Amino acid sequence: MPEPHARLDRSLGTAGVLFLTLSITTPASSLFVIVPGSLQIAGTGALLALGIAGVVCLATALIYAELSSAFPVAGGEYVMVGQTLGPAAGFVMLGVNACNNLLFPPVAALGIASVASTVVPGLPPVPVAVAVLLASMLIGILNIRFNALLTGAFLAAEVAAVLVILALGMATPVRDVLPLLLHPVAPAGGALVPATAANIGLATSVAIFALNGYGAAVYFGEEMHGASQRIARAILLALVGALLLEAVPIVAALAAAPDLAAFLSAEDPFGAFVRMRGGATLNLWVAIGILVAIVNAVIACILANGRFFYATARDGSWGRPIDAWLAAIHPRFGSPARATLVSGAIGIAACFLPLRLLLLLSGTGLIAIYAGLALATIAGRRRGSTGHAPYRMPLHPLPALATLLVLAVVAWLNALDPAEGQPALLATGAQIVLSALYYTLVLRRRGWTAHVRAPL
Repeated sequence: MPEPHARLDRSLGTAGVLFLTLSITTPASSLFVIVPGSLQIAGTGALLALGIAGVVCLATALIYAELSSAFPVAGGEYVMVGQTLGPAAGFVMLGVNACNNLLFPPVAALGIASVASTVVPGLPPVPVAVAVLLASMLIGILNIRFNALLTGAFLAAEVAAVLVILALGMATPVRDVLPLLLHPVAPAGGALVPATAANIGLATSVAIFALNGYGAAVYFGEEMHGASQRIARAILLALVGALLLEAVPIVAALAAAPDLAAFLSAEDPFGAFVRMRGGATLNLWVAIGILVAIVNAVIACILANGRFFYATARDGSWGRPIDAWLAAIHPRFGSPARATLVSGAIGIAACFLPLRLLLLLSGTGLIAIYAGLALATIAGRRRGSTGHAPYRMPLHPLPALATLLVLAVVAWLNALDPAEGQPALLATGAQIVLSALYYTLVLRRRGWTAHVRAPL
């Protein structure tokens, strides 16, 4: 049986953490699942939107790098905020992050059946999602070094799928991309019209989501050798890797797509591009690579979730019997086995909820999380609570201020959308209010705080 009070085993280097983090970022599945929406909105302006998103995400990655260097703890964001802005803000961050962390695996798993239709048509979404989550959960309790190697192997298949698009695009270019970048066009009624600033702005929001995941490196900080000195590098490398693996194939496909208007408006533009340029067999192998990428993301996210909930239990967030049970470490695998199983089981239960409801409940949590981290960076410098961090972001506090400004614009754009944006903002607001109430009514009297227990 697992032993409570044991520590996570430090067995990962920079490469292992990078494999796990890129697996969560999952650039290939973002390219095939998320980027098409950006192309439909902004057309060739999606590439410009991705560049803007890359600058925004760089600012956020610098924030993550500094805070993770100061607090490389499995609890991640809530520890960073709790240590700089106080326990009340820390638990609010914990509540919002818990919702986002728990909902991503079932949302991703429910999308596997539609992606798999190229390989095996007619798969039922819920049973497939449950099977993937169950397998990921069981894999997740194994040794973290084994999981880093496994996700690294899956990541290689993901990168291979991206390289296929790059190779096909470079082999048969039919246009120069630079004019499309300087004068972006978007699809409208089967024709191409100039892309507006609003189009590019909305596509930028999609691109930020497509690049997200680089900060997940912190969840593996307690299992990384020399985490304080190395984790910032893993975060920044993960962002650069995701940006290159998404931007370069877009450029290649835009240069080689025979019918640009059809490519930009297609539901599956990259799949159609591979079928047209490489044939059905190559498209089948690419589709398998994308399936592997999504499964890999689910596995890596389950791993991160297990460590997150292990940390929350170690900090005494849920009550003594539950905390002691969840904070156990498996004696053979050195993993937070129970916390991993619980987070996976919640994900399996969530598969039986409507996908639209899951997306609504995830809300606009990223806005709240990024805003909290930006404020934590500023407060940490002012109060000296991050003064021990080996990594210090350049141009402080400009990255934090730029992040807050962009988040305000994104929140405003969401508030203008009554169908999707406003309910999402309300869902995130409800998470914040409920977390604050739980802290005030239950945890404050216990003296709860987010601890940094592991050696830095």
